[in-house]
Amino acid sequence: MKKAAIKFSKKWKDAKYEKGESQTFWNEFFTIFKVERTRVASFEEPIKKLGDKQGFIDLFWKGKLLIEHKSLGRDLGKAKTQAFDYFPNIKDEELPKYILVCDFQNFELLDLENGKEYKFKLSELSENLHLFEFFNSEQNRVFDEKIDLNVQAGSLIGGFHEELKKSGYEGKELEIFLIRHLFLLFADNTDIWSRNLFGEFIDTITESRYIGSEIAHLFQILDTPNNQRSLNLSESLRKFPYINGSLFKEYIKISAFDDKLKESFLKTFKFDWSKINPVIFGSIFQASMNENTRGELGSHFTSEKNILKLLKPLFLDELKNEFEKNRGNRKELEKLHTKIGNLKFFDPACGSGNFLIITYRELKLLEFEIMKELNSLIQYVSIKQFYGIEIDELAAKITEVAMLLIDHQMSLKFEKMFEKQEFNIPIKKVANIFHQNSLTTNWEEVFDVEIDYIFGNPPFLGAKMQNSNQKKDMALVFENIKSGKNLDLVAAWFLKASEYMENHEKTQTAFVSTNSITQGEQVATLWYQILENYKHTINFAHQTFKWKNEAKNNAQVHCVIIGFGKDNGKEKKLFEYETVKSEPKMKLVKEINPYLISGKTTYIFNRSKHIQNGNLEMSVGSMPNDGGNFLFTESEKKEFLEKEPKAKKFFRVFLGAREFLNNEIRYILWLGEATPKEINSMRFVKERIENVREFRKNSKSKPTKALSETPMKFHIENIPKDNYLFIPRVSSEHRKYIPIGFLDKNSIASDSGIILPSATLYHFGILTSSIHMAFMRNVAGRLESRYRYSIGVVYNNFPFPTNVTKAQENRIIKLSQAILDIREEFSDSSLSDLYNQNSMPEKLLKAHKKLD
Repeated sequence: MKKAAIKFSKKWKDAKYEKGESQTFWNEFFTIFKVERTRVASFEEPIKKLGDKQGFIDLFWKGKLLIEHKSLGRDLGKAKTQAFDYFPNIKDEELPKYILVCDFQNFELLDLENGKEYKFKLSELSENLHLFEFFNSEQNRVFDEKIDLNVQAGSLIGGFHEELKKSGYEGKELEIFLIRHLFLLFADNTDIWSRNLFGEFIDTITESRYIGSEIAHLFQILDTPNNQRSLNLSESLRKFPYINGSLFKEYIKISAFDDKLKESFLKTFKFDWSKINPVIFGSIFQASMNENTRGELGSHFTSEKNILKLLKPLFLDELKNEFEKNRGNRKELEKLHTKIGNLKFFDPACGSGNFLIITYRELKLLEFEIMKELNSLIQYVSIKQFYGIEIDELAAKITEVAMLLIDHQMSLKFEKMFEKQEFNIPIKKVANIFHQNSLTTNWEEVFDVEIDYIFGNPPFLGAKMQNSNQKKDMALVFENIKSGKNLDLVAAWFLKASEYMENHEKTQTAFVSTNSITQGEQVATLWYQILENYKHTINFAHQTFKWKNEAKNNAQVHCVIIGFGKDNGKEKKLFEYETVKSEPKMKLVKEINPYLISGKTTYIFNRSKHIQNGNLEMSVGSMPNDGGNFLFTESEKKEFLEKEPKAKKFFRVFLGAREFLNNEIRYILWLGEATPKEINSMRFVKERIENVREFRKNSKSKPTKALSETPMKFHIENIPKDNYLFIPRVSSEHRKYIPIGFLDKNSIASDSGIILPSATLYHFGILTSSIHMAFMRNVAGRLESRYRYSIGVVYNNFPFPTNVTKAQENRIIKLSQAILDIREEFSDSSLSDLYNQNSMPEKLLKAHKKLD
């Protein structure tokens, strides 16, 4: 990619004029990143500018990038202004995250989400490729060479796995065979034995049909001490050392090779396995065994950068600071060396071992630095200090082997830095990895040592996504805890760690989690137990950010990192994020509360009634639960009424959050006021009712089945008799204000919205104010990072002002009406347009600020 950028820069170094050259310039620019421009972006995209003048965007990649190109010497500042002029008429979902202006020789890139601007010359393009990581939306991230190598290796293993499976060799035996094969390939390339010893052994097998039996024999030899081996062994087999450990102990049946399987097998030898990174290869290896995930191998590992966000504040920073502070102090360095050799680390949901592997590597690198200072060759840090529990047997075995591989790589590094190293062959030291269900296991019965640090990235599944076994696990962990069943699965590991730490006060824990456990009703349910009952403290935390890997098609989950345990007596480290994509800024604070903000710990409970007596009651909108039979678009309604004109009076406008925000219209057939006679006189209405009955009868939900007895009624009917206030349940986090508004009593609100019957302009004013928005932002749940407004947590806990004078109330009413009047002036614009941060009219913003 860098070579392609240099070649591009040389080719265009003399380009000056926009007309005729710019489109070729950008087509070739896109090829640098292996992105086909025609698939993602268009030239001369027609769009209205400010003032309603017709304009054309030079190059537009919807939702990602807007490019304005000028001839050399033209004002790029004006080009940026021109780019922003298009924004009011770009749909919300198509707004670009980046603006790029260019005159062939100069580039200026604006990162709108992070508020950053970058300027560089065409000749400097190759040094600035990292700024265009966003180009790879299908690939999603420019591949690091090492990552690419690991994916190549995973593909080779995956291809061999597929052929082996086709031969009828499958299940657990297939997995064990491949793990052993990986170890042999790695050993062949890293001096565990004579280089290419395994490859030379395979070369001695002349016919494909003998490969399986010869490899089975090799597995047996590797598990046999030298003094117990047959004296009649062939020369090639005698050269293999005794491996020990459990890697080759279990008997597996012999695989049957043919020429096609042999060909796939031999391909795995054409790779330098010394180059794999055990940190990420374990996850890729596991993914390669699943044909559904093999095509996206790069999306199955976690970036080291994100893992270090947890490990550094948990213990690494402190250990490294202690080392730096005591450089030259032999006595203190010896104490530190002994200390790190005695620490115990535990990942209770270790997966393929990424956290354990990185921790071991970082600890060994620190040990090497200490040894250099002490001029010592004594090593204390060992993989025996590491513990893991994993429910998936394959992942557990991968972790065991990956820890052996990183241990060997660290031994090779020791050789380069110090002297020849005696490798861990035969295996004397192994990591303590257990194939068990962490949530149903008593951790103290699994290992008889005291753990210093518990960490990891447990499963994230929300309550509705959990299978029956996971629900049972949750019920066991949260026994006697009200609302425990509503928590994310990850919460169980937080509580299990808290229970462990109650008996081991020096232990500290940090987990990656979905941000949902720091929002909404989950906060009070989980954190009251941890902070009040177990008396733990949040010692550091990363606020919400996007947890992503470093490969194509990577999953991006909105996560937090929380470190907790007994109060360490130090200031707490709070890592704040301007946006979910920006880099964190660390702030030292006295206390971090469970909403992950600096401040006293408090809990917002889910209330069934408003915290102040006498306030209006809020409720969800109507839920038809009709399989779509009562819902109509404009054209569907027209077509239906041509067949069934009598049904006209039973149609109502039906508004959910999407329709409310985007000026869309749907209709619903509401038969709540229809008499039996009227219903029976409408054949096509009866047909719809019967469809609803069948839909509900066939449901797996018992309450829905019961509703089949009254198919003309909605599941939830909430239809106010007067005009009412409507709040979307989910709204973009980029809006300063959640757009709320009044609906006509003849409109029915769906359950994607929340309604406040009998609301006045005064209520509108309070609820649309920045005070209410600030409260909502801190206590509401989130869907990804979008706000999820709720009645029980947000509205019912929000204190309305008391002792309001009539004059104050009238002023709020007047300012509220002004907001609605200005909205009416822009009636051609949707609420989504009006409250978009890039297109909100100035006068509307001023009206809100007056109310605030």
